[in-house]
Amino acid sequence: MEGNFAMTLLVFLGAAIIMVPLVRKFGFSSVIGYIVGGIIIGPFVLKLTGNQEEDVMHVTEFGVVMLLFLVGLEMEPKKFWAMRKKIIGLGLSQVLLTTGLIFGILYLFNWRIDEALTIALCFSLSSTAIVLQILQEKNLFGSAAGEASFSNLLFQDIAFIPILALLPFIAQYHPKEKETVATLLIQKLPEWMQSSSVILGVVLLIFLGRYIFVPFLRYVSKSNMSELLTASALFLVLGVSELMIMVGLSPALGTFIAGVMLANSEFRHEMEAQIDPFKGLFLAVFFVSVGASINFAVILEDPIFILSMVLMVLIVKFSVLFGIGKFFKLSNDQNFLYAFGLSQVGEFAFVLLNYSVGLFLITGELNAQLMAVVAITMIITPFIILINDHWIAPNFNTKREENNDLQLPDTLQPRKIIIVGFGHFGSTVGRLLRANKIRSTILDHDSDRVKLLRSYGFKVFYGDATRLAILRQAGAETAEILVLCLDDPEANKYVIELAKENFPHLKIFVRAKNRTDAYDYLKQDVNHIYRETLGTAVNMAVDLLHETGMRKYMARRMGKRFTLIDRASVRKLAQEDTKDGLYFSTKESLKLEENLLNFDSLSFDEGLWKDNDEDEEKLD
Repeated sequence: MEGNFAMTLLVFLGAAIIMVPLVRKFGFSSVIGYIVGGIIIGPFVLKLTGNQEEDVMHVTEFGVVMLLFLVGLEMEPKKFWAMRKKIIGLGLSQVLLTTGLIFGILYLFNWRIDEALTIALCFSLSSTAIVLQILQEKNLFGSAAGEASFSNLLFQDIAFIPILALLPFIAQYHPKEKETVATLLIQKLPEWMQSSSVILGVVLLIFLGRYIFVPFLRYVSKSNMSELLTASALFLVLGVSELMIMVGLSPALGTFIAGVMLANSEFRHEMEAQIDPFKGLFLAVFFVSVGASINFAVILEDPIFILSMVLMVLIVKFSVLFGIGKFFKLSNDQNFLYAFGLSQVGEFAFVLLNYSVGLFLITGELNAQLMAVVAITMIITPFIILINDHWIAPNFNTKREENNDLQLPDTLQPRKIIIVGFGHFGSTVGRLLRANKIRSTILDHDSDRVKLLRSYGFKVFYGDATRLAILRQAGAETAEILVLCLDDPEANKYVIELAKENFPHLKIFVRAKNRTDAYDYLKQDVNHIYRETLGTAVNMAVDLLHETGMRKYMARRMGKRFTLIDRASVRKLAQEDTKDGLYFSTKESLKLEENLLNFDSLSFDEGLWKDNDEDEEKLD
């Protein structure tokens, strides 16, 4: 059985490797290559995946589970709050209107109420994987259609959880197969508690994530071995999935929540960087499995039903989306792109339909037909987008907005400033920026320091900036300024090389330990060089304040205030924490840093600074 699974996975990857470059050569989306490759190797064409449909679905389930983990990992609650009006306005109206119209149509054709409602809920969701892949390939995230699509997909990703929890309430029966100890315990609960087991499971996972999982990752990070963090993340994902299966719930729900739990932790960028190389692999497996799972025998048995369902779904979803776009005043070309892009049924439907079979909401035969409908709508989408680009959009006079003119909402924009290293030098820069309410993303490889800084509200993540994937996950592609404050000059030089090669638009500010390092940085075409003293660190921060739009005079004035506060705090703390040696342990350094942060907060908030030459001379 293990050999069969390995061979199936090998065939899936081979199909992707062969077909994607081929379709890309003709200008098509890579999604088309994956799905067509799946059809070719599937059990109804070349039969390279085996005759048993279970083998194909096993690989599909694995791809969906990992995909949902990655989706959850990028879902920071702050994003939802900042975009709540657009997410709720676009997303909620689309889901409710689509569900209502599809339910009404099916009910008019004498479908059972529970059956019609289940199918309508499943078909109301669009494909996050396909839409985001197309938007990324066409560089459309900055367009009005891209922004609307992303907001809609965010709501749908959230809506998946309550829909999954709602299905047991709709069901008339409960599954009686595979009665494990956990399911027997659930069946002994009152009826209302059985149905709400999904909600109870979510609450339990959130509790575990906050008090067990994240502290466990902090413990692992102290080994400074990134591969152990990767193993720990996969362990948590697979462990949560198995836990959800044991209690009779969907593993996809568990992995999604696991991703959300890690999205707010300091290890988010590290996790994304570790898993990012596998992301394309998981998507390839998923898309190829979509093509391989199309049951052509089922389609040939009743092609009129399948095609009528496909047309009904595409027309209803397009009409709803186009109407919502009109209401939100999208231009015609952007509205067509938005409506066509989200008109398919998404990958969540595979999970929901299979779950519905277990609840006896739909039959196995109907499930096979509906799975074919879902797969066909996903296959059609890239072709519809192609038709829109070549024949529909050009007929409208309005042009697509350039990315420079339309920006994503603040919550979707990575921070403009990235600070690498937050030791004595970097903390001076970061604290002055923070005192002036200039936000930045901070990368540091000391887990203790990361924990301390996060407790003070800094946007800091654990990660090694000498790795390209970490810089990319921190937002280097769209950031404006990269500030290098690492203790190791060679590490700074290496990061400069990475940034110059991969992110040439970045302005680089770098810390130099001595004149020799400054020479080397100049040879690397870096002009903003700051040799190690308090004055040069403050000068760097002043220049950063000016770069972000503050007047030069005001920036210098704030730098002067900060210098006076820093000198006063060092004198004050030195008297309180006199030490015999010149070297401090890691714990003592963190304590000193904590005292400095406290002093900064009090001084700037209460005005405990002096601003005249006489006081400055006294401090000197």
